[in-house]
Amino acid sequence: MKAGMIGLGAMGLGMARNLEKAGFLTAVYNRTAAKTAEFKAAAFNKPEALAAEVDVVLICVSADRDVLDVVEAIALTIKPGSIVVDMSTISGETAQKAAACLAKKQVAFLDAPVSGGVEGAKNGTLAMMVGGDAETLEKARPVLEAMTARILHMGSTGSGQATKAVNQIMCAGINQAVTEALAFAQAQGLTMDKVIDVISGGASGNWFLQHRGLTMTQGDFTPGFKLALHHKDLKICLEMAARTGVSIPLADMTVSDYERLMAEGYGDEDISALYRLK
Repeated sequence: MKAGMIGLGAMGLGMARNLEKAGFLTAVYNRTAAKTAEFKAAAFNKPEALAAEVDVVLICVSADRDVLDVVEAIALTIKPGSIVVDMSTISGETAQKAAACLAKKQVAFLDAPVSGGVEGAKNGTLAMMVGGDAETLEKARPVLEAMTARILHMGSTGSGQATKAVNQIMCAGINQAVTEALAFAQAQGLTMDKVIDVISGGASGNWFLQHRGLTMTQGDFTPGFKLALHHKDLKICLEMAARTGVSIPLADMTVSDYERLMAEGYGDEDISALYRLK
């Protein structure tokens, strides 16, 4: 099965490397063409040129409009019977629009956002939540397993994105709790590496504390997940919540905090930069 990757950003690059190791990657496209140079796979200068040459098109870009632009382009050339898997974080509504566009070309679409950050993309340990046809997922599974440690079918088109929204809301709450607690610990004059070590092994332990605790308390906010991207995702969550009448105050507060940090020039830092406000 020939796979092509569109989008070689922080997440897409690691996923493409794992696809190449597994022998699936035959084509790559990125707006900044220099990022394609490390791959043995054929590099294309247009998404539609890539789509004509593969069986599975994998998309990992930043925003809803980017996804729709890519889908509209590849719809011009993609072969009937192909599969498109979008791993971006977008709204469920956008996923449904993409699926409808491709269905006209007899092409199946899966919305398959991932969780696990840059480390997960690099190590092939991502969790993938998939919306769309279950049989299509099984056809694509060998390719997807090259990038992930866990794949779960969530339901119809858009349900993958809805599940990712749950993840992003939870990340906001964890970020608020960990940054606030560590700022409190530092104010108490505690030895931070010991605090992080002991709490990581207890009931309050979590991935974010374990992987970002020390770096944030040392003023290192090298991005694993960019603050501006989480802000974008949470805005989608707020729109979804408003449509269903659900209140998500922690996400709302985090959006406001991120906007303050972005205004101060910290949008490209890791989400742990929230620590700056605590």
